[in-house]
Amino acid sequence: MPTPILALALLLAPVPRASADVLTAERVASIRSVSTALLSPDARTIAWVLSVPRDPGVEPDGGAWSELWLEDFAGGTPRRFLGPKADFSAPHWTPDGKALCFLARRGDDKSNALYYLPRDGGEARRAALLPGGISGYTLAPDGKRVALLGTPPSEGARKQEQDKGFQEEIYEEDWRPTRLYIATLFDESSAKPLELPGSAFSAQWSPLDERIAVALAPTPLTDDQYMRQRIHVVDASSGAVVAKIDNPGKLGSFDWSPDGHWIALLSGSDIHDPVAGRLCVAPANGGSPLELLPGFEGDTLAFDWQGAAGESDAILCCIDQGTQSSLVRLEVLREGALVQDGARKLIVEPGGPVLSSISASHDGLHAVVVGQTPQHPAEVFRISHGDAALARVSDSNPWLATVALAAQEIVKYRSRDGLELEGLLVHPLHETAGARYPLILCVHGGPEAHEVNGWQTSYSKPGQMAAAQDIAVFYPNYRGSTGRGVQFATLSQGDAAGKEFDDLIDAVDALVARGLVDEKKVGITGGSYGGYATAWCSTRYSERFAAGVMFVGISDKISKVGTTDIPDEEFYVHALHRVWDDWQFFLERSPIYWAHKCRTPLLILHGKDDPRVNPGQSRELYRQLKVRGEVPVRLVLYPGEGHGNRKACARLDYSERMMQWFETYLKGDGKMPGWELEHRPAKKE
Repeated sequence: MPTPILALALLLAPVPRASADVLTAERVASIRSVSTALLSPDARTIAWVLSVPRDPGVEPDGGAWSELWLEDFAGGTPRRFLGPKADFSAPHWTPDGKALCFLARRGDDKSNALYYLPRDGGEARRAALLPGGISGYTLAPDGKRVALLGTPPSEGARKQEQDKGFQEEIYEEDWRPTRLYIATLFDESSAKPLELPGSAFSAQWSPLDERIAVALAPTPLTDDQYMRQRIHVVDASSGAVVAKIDNPGKLGSFDWSPDGHWIALLSGSDIHDPVAGRLCVAPANGGSPLELLPGFEGDTLAFDWQGAAGESDAILCCIDQGTQSSLVRLEVLREGALVQDGARKLIVEPGGPVLSSISASHDGLHAVVVGQTPQHPAEVFRISHGDAALARVSDSNPWLATVALAAQEIVKYRSRDGLELEGLLVHPLHETAGARYPLILCVHGGPEAHEVNGWQTSYSKPGQMAAAQDIAVFYPNYRGSTGRGVQFATLSQGDAAGKEFDDLIDAVDALVARGLVDEKKVGITGGSYGGYATAWCSTRYSERFAAGVMFVGISDKISKVGTTDIPDEEFYVHALHRVWDDWQFFLERSPIYWAHKCRTPLLILHGKDDPRVNPGQSRELYRQLKVRGEVPVRLVLYPGEGHGNRKACARLDYSERMMQWFETYLKGDGKMPGWELEHRPAKKE
C-alpha cells in the first residue's frame, strides 16, 4: 500500500524522463503549487486547492486550473474532490464541517455563484446566486444563511443605453459599490441587500450571533481598497452599523475570536506603513485596535485563533523575520483583558518551511499550514499539539525529486552606509571553487515585499533555470523591504532610486568581493518596482550591468503618478510628497532622465492592460533608447495581461525570452537575438 505522499504522487504525475534533470522554462511552466489549505472544524479532514498550469499552446489559453483535494488529518490516501480542469475560488468549510462551499461559474451560470459540496460525497449544488455575480461570502453560524458580496449590474436608463450600444466608460466615476446581501442557502430569491456606508471588500460573520464584520471603503477604487478600508460591525437583520474599528493603516485579514468578544486583524501601524503586517486585536463593540507586538522587527503574515468558545486566549501566527518564518502561539488575553507582548511559544522554529497561511481546528489543537522550501513550491503541512515538527501532507511535483537543484544560501552584507542587509543566493549548479560566474540580480517589487528562503523559481524569477546554465542569481532584500518591521520598511520612503537602489550595487560588490561573480557579466531583472530598479540600473548605473530584463516597470516618475490607479498609496507609503511639489526631483529619479547613459542591452516586457503601471512607461523608455540607437532594446507587449502575466502562453513566452536574453549577453556572443521565438512545448511531468 503506497504512503499518502506517494499515493498523491501517483495521482498527480507520471515518472519523468531520465534525461530531464534540470529546470528549464518549459518545465517551470508545468509546476503545480498549493494556494490554500483548510482544516475542517472537527479536525477530521484537510482540504487544499492545487493550482495546475494549463498546457501552453495545447489547451485553451488562460490562468491555471484549480483542483480541490481532501485527505484525512490522521493520514491516508488523498482524493481529488473537485477537478481536473476546474475553475473555482474561495473554498470554505461549513460551520458543521459537513460540506465545502466555493465560488464558481458552472453549467448555465452567467456569473460566479455559490456552490455546496458535501464532504462525504455527492454532486455540488448551487446554493446562492446574485444577478451581478458573487465576489465573496461568509457563512452564518447556523449554517443556513450566508452573507454575499456582489456588485449589482447596470439597470434603469443606464442599462437601456448600454443595450443600444453605448459602452463608454466614465473613468473613476461610473463605479458601483460592492454590496452585502443576506440570503438563505438554496433559496435563490432570498438575497436582500444591506444599506452600508461604502463599498464592501470582505466580511466575516460572528461565530455566535447576527453580527457581521465588514471591511468597507468609500469607493471600490483600488486606492481606497489599499488605503481606506475600515472594519464596520453590522447587524445582519437590520443592516445597522453597531460598531466601527479604526485600524490606523492598511487593512489585511481579520477574524472573530471564538467567543465573539474580539476581532483580530492585520493592519499597518499608521498611514505610512507600507504593509498590513501588525497583528492587532480590538473589542468587537468598537474602538482602536491594540497592537500585540509593538516594535517587533518582523511581520505577521497569517493567523488563526486558538481555542473553543470561552477559551479565546491565544492566536497562532505565521511570522516572517527576514528571509525566514516561524509558527508562534501568542498569548492575547489574560483574565479577559488584552495584553501587549504576551507570552510567546515557538511552535515551528525559523529555518524550516516558509509559511504563508494557517487554518486551525475549533479546539485549537490541530492546524494545517501552507509552506515552501528551496526544494519545492508551496505544499500542505499539518501539526498537532505536542508535535515537534510539521508533517508534510502533499507532494504536488514528485518529479522535482529527480531534478538537480543548485544550492541556495542566505547571504548577509553591508551597504555603503553600514546598514546590514540580506538576500538569497542561488549558486551556479556546477560551481567550481575559485571560478567566477555571471550573475543575475533579481529585484522584488513593492518595495513592500521581501524574498524568503523558499522556492525561488517561477516564470519571471530565473532561479534554478539560470543556475542550470551556471549563472548565479541573487535576490536582495534592499531597504524598504518588508519582513523586518516598520522602521526598516520605511527607510526608502521619500528617496526613490536613492539609497534603496545603491543597496543593489552594494550587493553586487559583495558577491564580486567574495570571489563568485564576474563583475563584467552582471544582469538585472525584476517586475513593477523591481522593473523600476532594472530600468534605473540599466541607465543610471549602466556601466555595471551587461544585460537587463524589465517587467511592468517604471521609467518616468512624473507620468507614472498621472496614470496609476494608486496615486494616494504612492504618496503615503512611497514618495511622501506630490509631484507638483518638486518636479525636478521626480524627473531626476526617472530612468528616462538617464537614458543617454544606457549601454545595457535591455529587454522590456509589459501587459497591455496594466492599470498599476501604465504600459506607456515601457513605451517611453523603449522610444528613448530606440531613437538614440546606441544599445540593443526590445519591447514585448502582452495583450489581455495586467500587472503581471496570468495566462499560460504569456508566462512561457516571458520565461523563454528572459533566459534567451541573459544567455546571449551574459554567456553568448552578444548578438541581439531575433524577435521571433519558436516556443518549446511545456513538458508534461
